[in-house]
Amino acid sequence: MSRPGFTTILDSASPPMMFNAGDQFHYEKLPEGTRVVYPHGPLEPLADPYAAIERALLEPMEMKPLHELLFPGMKLTIAFDDLSIPLPPMQKPDIRQMVIEKVLEKAAARGVEDINIIAALGLHRRMTKAELSWQLGKKVVDRFYPDRLYNYDAEDEENNVAVGKTEPGEEVVVSRRAAESDLLVYVNINFVAMDGGHKSVHTGISPYRSIRHNHNPHTLQNTRSLMDPPNSAIHGSLNRMGRVFDENVKVFHIETTLNNDTFPKVFDFMAKPEEDWSTSAKASFRLNKKMSDVVPRSVSRALLQTIAAPHKMTSIQAGSTDPVHRETLEHVYRQQLVPIEGQSDVMVMGVPYLGPYNVNSIMNPILVHCMLLGYQFNLYRGKPVVREGGVLIATHPVPNDWHKLHHPSYIDFFEQVLPETTDPHEMAHRFEERYAHDPWYRTLYRSSYAYHGVHPFYMWYWGAHALDYLGGVIFVGGDPETTARMGYKRADSIADALEMAKDTVGPSPSITYPHLPPLFLCEVT
Repeated sequence: MSRPGFTTILDSASPPMMFNAGDQFHYEKLPEGTRVVYPHGPLEPLADPYAAIERALLEPMEMKPLHELLFPGMKLTIAFDDLSIPLPPMQKPDIRQMVIEKVLEKAAARGVEDINIIAALGLHRRMTKAELSWQLGKKVVDRFYPDRLYNYDAEDEENNVAVGKTEPGEEVVVSRRAAESDLLVYVNINFVAMDGGHKSVHTGISPYRSIRHNHNPHTLQNTRSLMDPPNSAIHGSLNRMGRVFDENVKVFHIETTLNNDTFPKVFDFMAKPEEDWSTSAKASFRLNKKMSDVVPRSVSRALLQTIAAPHKMTSIQAGSTDPVHRETLEHVYRQQLVPIEGQSDVMVMGVPYLGPYNVNSIMNPILVHCMLLGYQFNLYRGKPVVREGGVLIATHPVPNDWHKLHHPSYIDFFEQVLPETTDPHEMAHRFEERYAHDPWYRTLYRSSYAYHGVHPFYMWYWGAHALDYLGGVIFVGGDPETTARMGYKRADSIADALEMAKDTVGPSPSITYPHLPPLFLCEVT
């Protein structure tokens, strides 16, 4: 069993805290009285994951066993989550490889030949052959790539099809191949509570025409929280779409969960309380910090991007969408949910080097905004850790640094949109359609390895709830020009940032530091 998540109140004898600060490490002593919240330790993984996969496919929820749904001459489509999760990427073999190989084995036994495998990218960048091989293994890639294993294309108008509308008028548009299949098998990793369920299909193999109905400022401002689907406006929209889709297409969901064993030994100091650091962990921290302080950012980034996590599978469920996802969420919360008492005036967080949209890439300023205000702020169920009108302090250099191949529309968004407005509603009204339909961004998305032209808008919208809720955001060590353009303050140290925060929250603020990584959710009572 895991070590329980816990909180501690710092005193004068408490050690300094380690913070992620992008490609660097930040180490600073927090004031006495700061509440530090720690995650659960890793849950015990399944003893025999291959046996668990077999059992899930033989005993699915509210559907026939998978082999009974397969027959000669049928059209079978398998879709799977792309490289945006888990973080860091899994050590081989990836769960998706293990599950898909088993599905293909059963399909071969039943004489199924018409099989397509789709990387469910949505509006994300295409995956390279090497990235597909990391996830699915050489055997699957050699057999199916590129004709029958390929990246979803949201801009292929001929090969996306409308299957209906929800009562509020949301258009349900999906991959034609998936919609016209006798069976769609979706293979998921539920890395956090916002993943999975109907969201898998309707962000993974759906185009802008559908996604725009829920990835917009109004919906995301009213999503309280992303990690609490029953109280999430975006999940409400996706569930409506899913019900329409499931009436027209037979979908067999396979959902998996992981423990939070996040780092190999050389980096595992990041996931431990400082007071628990062994002599070797302290030495590893000092070495990594010294290196990240002196080498070029590109070198530090490249090293961190080589990390592969020793995550292990803690559950697998298969069958009908809703019962499968309910069970999946219970396993996610069992690993990640930590109860705490009361909100704070100030929350302090480190922003890690890696997020869903900079795998093998760069966490540019827009992605820093999304990671902090979209994802990390929303790591709660019920109500936020920080009170309404409170201040969020983050450690990150926020460099004006971009991956020109992956994020071309992000650069233009930063240069053209943010100087005009940082308000999500205004930018949606004035600029979104132009970027969404721009022919050059469309070409780069389809033929190169660029995120869709509209993607930086969605990354900004993810922060709509936090922007509406918070009284201020301060970046410790943030680039002055970059943070100013984004509408944020900056400070040289956490102590300086706390002094600045007092202008907003009062002279003696209560402070909470969620000790990330690994990821966890707070349930505030």
